[in-house]
Amino acid sequence: MGRYIVGISGASGAPYARRVMQALCATDHVLDLVITQSGRKVIEVEERVVLGESDASAISALSDWVECDLSSRDGFTLHDWRNVGADIASGSCAVDGMAVVPCSGGTMARIAHGVSHGLLERAADVCLKERRKLVLVPRETPLSLIHLRNMTAATEAGAIVLPGSPGFYHRPQSVQDLVDMVAGRIMHHLGVESDFMRAWRGVYHQQNENES
Repeated sequence: MGRYIVGISGASGAPYARRVMQALCATDHVLDLVITQSGRKVIEVEERVVLGESDASAISALSDWVECDLSSRDGFTLHDWRNVGADIASGSCAVDGMAVVPCSGGTMARIAHGVSHGLLERAADVCLKERRKLVLVPRETPLSLIHLRNMTAATEAGAIVLPGSPGFYHRPQSVQDLVDMVAGRIMHHLGVESDFMRAWRGVYHQQNENES
C-alpha cells in the first residue's frame, strides 16, 4: 500500500481525476486530494456533461462523492488548497507519487518554474525536489509556444507530461472508455496497477480479442 497525491486544477478533465481516485481507493492506497478554487468550478460543469446530469440541483457528482463518501474513508485527506502547512508540503512526508489531473496551463507554468501559488504547486515542487513520481495531465488545445516551453521545463525537472488525449485503437464504445484509457496511462506511470485499459499486444492479437 502506498500514498499518493491527486491535485485537481482548473482545466478540462475532471472525469480523469475521478477515475484515478477510484482506482487508488479500490486498491486501499492512502490518498491525499487538493482541489483549487478554479478546479471546483470546472468540476461543476464537466461532471454534469459526462454523467448526463440534467437536473440543475445536482451540482457535482464528483464533489458530492469526495465530500460525502471519500471523506469518511480511512486513509483519505481532503486538503485546503491554501494550507501550505500541510504535511504533503514537506519533503519529510513520504509519498509514492502525485498526479495533477487535470493540469491547467497556469498550474503547469508555476510547477515548471518553482512558483508555489498554494498547496498543489508546493506538493508538486516537493515531488520534483525529492525525485518522486509526478504526472502532469494538461488538456489544452491548441498549445502556444509558452505552453510547450513550460512542458519542456517540467519534463527536464523530472515530471512526466501526459496529455489528456485518449486514443481510439482500442475501439472505445463510450465516453467512459475514453476516460479510462487516459486514467489507465496515469495509473501506469504512477506505478499502480489498474484494469482500466488493456496493454496493446499487436494488431493480430487485438483483432482476435475483438472478434472473440
